[in-house]
Amino acid sequence: MAEHADHADRSGHADRAGHTDHADHPAYPVGLRLHGRRVVVIGGGQVAQRRLPQLIATGAAITLISPSATPSVEAMADAGEIRWERRRYQDGDLADTWYALVASSDSTANDAASAEAERTRTWCVRSDDAEAATAWTPATGRIENITVAVLNTTPRGRDPRHSAALRDAIVEGLRDGTLAAPHHRTRAPGVALVGGGPGDPDLITVRGRRLLAEADVVIADRLGPRDLLDELPPHVEVIDAAKIPYGRFMAQEAINQALIEHAKAGKSVVRLKGGDPFVFGRGMEEAQALAAEGIPCTVVPGISSTISVPGAAGIPVTHRGVAHEFTVVSGHVAPEDPRSLVDWEAIARLRGTLVLLMAVDKIGAIAAALIAHGKDPATPVALVQEGTTAAQRRVDATLADVGERVVAEDVRPPAVIVIGDVVAVGPDSAPSPVQEAAE
Repeated sequence: MAEHADHADRSGHADRAGHTDHADHPAYPVGLRLHGRRVVVIGGGQVAQRRLPQLIATGAAITLISPSATPSVEAMADAGEIRWERRRYQDGDLADTWYALVASSDSTANDAASAEAERTRTWCVRSDDAEAATAWTPATGRIENITVAVLNTTPRGRDPRHSAALRDAIVEGLRDGTLAAPHHRTRAPGVALVGGGPGDPDLITVRGRRLLAEADVVIADRLGPRDLLDELPPHVEVIDAAKIPYGRFMAQEAINQALIEHAKAGKSVVRLKGGDPFVFGRGMEEAQALAAEGIPCTVVPGISSTISVPGAAGIPVTHRGVAHEFTVVSGHVAPEDPRSLVDWEAIARLRGTLVLLMAVDKIGAIAAALIAHGKDPATPVALVQEGTTAAQRRVDATLADVGERVVAEDVRPPAVIVIGDVVAVGPDSAPSPVQEAAE
C-alpha cells in the first residue's frame, strides 16, 4: 500500500481515495487489435447500428446484450456476424472482455456496466456519458488501407463535430493528393435521394459521400453501405429504414413521412439507399411524396447491383459474341402469382443475359417457368450473395438444379442471380468463335 501511495503522489494522477482525476490530462490515442478477441456491446439501438459494422470488420468476437435491436442490428445477428443475447445487462457480462461499448437507453445499466469495466480493467466507451468512459471513439475515415482517426484528446472543450470535419478534410486531401483542409460545407434544407451502391463503401459516388457528410438526418437502408454510418458525426440522427426479407421493416409510408417531417423542420436529409434509387428502390415514390409537399429533392444516382455485383464476381453481363443485351427483372413475385407484371414467356425467348433481384426464394419457380417456355435446362446460373462486401460468395448452378442448389448451399438475400452463357465467361475462358471472327 505504501508503494502504491508513493507512486500516486509522484505522478499526481490520483487523489487520496485512489480515484483518477481526468480533468486536465489528455487521452492516449491507440489502435486496438481486436481480431478474435471478445467485445461486448450493451444496447442494440442506433449507436450499436453505427458502430457494429466497423467492429465486425476487425474480426472481433462480438456479443450484443440487449432485449431489443434495430432491424439492421437484428440482421447482423441473423447473418452470424454477432452473437445476440436478448436480455438486459447483468453483472459479470464483461468477464474476459477486451473492449466494451455501453450504449443502452438504461442509464442505471450503463452505470453498472461502466463500473464493472472499471473493476475488470476493460476499456469501455459510453455513448451517454463520455466523461465516465475509459475510452473515446474517434471520428474515423478510410481510404484504401489507411484509417484516419481524429480525436480531441483533452476532456475540456471536446467538440465531436470539429473532429468529424477535420477527419473529412484529411480524407478528402488524401483522395486528391493535396491534404488541403476546406471549410466545412453545409447544405440548404431538403432531401437527397442517394444511391449508395452495392455495399462496398468505396463504391458510393463522390457526390453521394459529400452529401452524406453534410447531412443532419440519414434515413438508411439495410442494403446501403453501412460502414459509412460509422463516419457520421455524433449529432447526425440515423433512422433505420431496413427491410429484412420476410421480417421486420419500416413501411414505405412511414419512410415518406419521416423524409417530409425532417425536411420541414429545416434539416438536411439524406435517404441512403442500396444500389440506385430508381432501380427497384422506390425512389420515385419518395420523390413524388416530397414533390407533393413542395420539398426540394436531389437525386444522386448510384452504382446498381445489377451490373456491379456480377462484375465483382467476374461475370460480364454482356460479352462480344455471347450476349448483346441484358434484362433486369424483379423476382419478388412468383411467375404464377396474379400480381406478376413479367412476361416470362417473352423473357424465356431472349438470347441475352437475365439478371434477377429479390429472387432467392422464388428462383425454383422462376427456373421452372423459363424451362417450361423453352429455355435450355442446362443454361448456366450464378448466384452472388453479399456482392462487393467481405462476405461475398458465388454459387454456380444450372436452370435445372438451381432451386436445389439454393437450399443445399443456404443462399440468402441479398443475392443477385445471373442467368445466361456469360456465367461461363471468365478471364481464363476461351474466346467464342464469333469473337475470334470479329477480331
